[in-house]
Amino acid sequence: MITPTPSLAQRLDPWTELKIQFSNIFEAAPTLYRAPGRVNLIGEHTDYNDGFVMPAAIDLSCCIAIAPRDDRRLVVHSTNFNETSEFSLDERNVRAAHHWSDYVRGVAWVLENAAYKLRGANVAVMSNIPIGAGLSSSAAIEVATAYALLDISGLQVDRKQLAKLCQKAENEFVGARCGIMDQFIACHGQAGCALVLDCRSLNYRLLPLKGDVRLLICNTMVDHHIASGEYNVRRSECEQGVCQLATAIPGLKSLRDVTLAEIDSHRDKLTDVLYRRCRHVVTENQRVTEAAAALQRDDLNCFGRLMADSHRSLRDDYEVSCPELDLMVEIAARQEGVYGSRMTGGGFGGCTISLVKEDAISRLQQTIADAYEEKTGRRPEIYVCSPAEGVGAAR
Repeated sequence: MITPTPSLAQRLDPWTELKIQFSNIFEAAPTLYRAPGRVNLIGEHTDYNDGFVMPAAIDLSCCIAIAPRDDRRLVVHSTNFNETSEFSLDERNVRAAHHWSDYVRGVAWVLENAAYKLRGANVAVMSNIPIGAGLSSSAAIEVATAYALLDISGLQVDRKQLAKLCQKAENEFVGARCGIMDQFIACHGQAGCALVLDCRSLNYRLLPLKGDVRLLICNTMVDHHIASGEYNVRRSECEQGVCQLATAIPGLKSLRDVTLAEIDSHRDKLTDVLYRRCRHVVTENQRVTEAAAALQRDDLNCFGRLMADSHRSLRDDYEVSCPELDLMVEIAARQEGVYGSRMTGGGFGGCTISLVKEDAISRLQQTIADAYEEKTGRRPEIYVCSPAEGVGAAR
């Protein structure tokens, strides 16, 4: 049997390939920047309720190759879509086109409106974060783009402000009413650590994960779209719940400030659906606090039980799971070497996250993939990840 000679692209790491593609398209040498995707270990749909989350940046990234121009135009090429988009930084009445370029255009629009005068640039974008899998490919391109545009323009912004600006781009330009978590972890991730974030104050703590623990991310291959539809519906339901509860709890502004006992005592103010939505958020905040304590004392079995409780709450109270996510969690949870498993991200498809022992990885990948394919007819993609660094120059 003759083995084909690998192409140049196959022999190169992806960022070197990106640099070569940029040079071929724009006939210039670029600077490279990268921002990571993320997985949320626990604390789902709490960020836009001023609550607590525990994400980790992962070693799948969006990379930006960039070189300045002499004018005020951005010419942006996506290697993933093999498409180029061009626009002027002086445009003021820009609107989303429901296109991948909205994430770049939206970030530029937000930065310009915040009085950051940007240089024009030629840009090439490459990402190895699966799109539509709930691993925050959108925040990665936003943060990488913003960081790159600011850096080549000689401008600086602290990372908390950078996260806020990128969140604003997704909220106000793209139209997804996401919380701050995705952009924040893309800015503040640290290798080997999960991050516990208070989404109201933006105070955070880094919590190291044991060196022999890996993040096993299983893609159900069910695409999810959260820019409109059910994700935004859930956010509106939480706001409705706060409004109703505020008639009995004066001054209430957020589900962050409600206890489960208060929700139970004022259940007559809520429909059954609103009650369950509120109950998820309140109990999920408590689970994040308990999970952080478990991680600090290195009690991964307790952490795993909290992950299971989180998934049940997302499935039953918040209703953002789907049969494929439930099946993937069920398969993983019964395997030896798995501490815990749950859906991660906005829901309605996408990925599960399992906390697993490193020495069980190869067996788990095969077993989980075979069992899932047998039940669904879909072959899942499974990614073995470790907590990674936040945005910065690509090496």
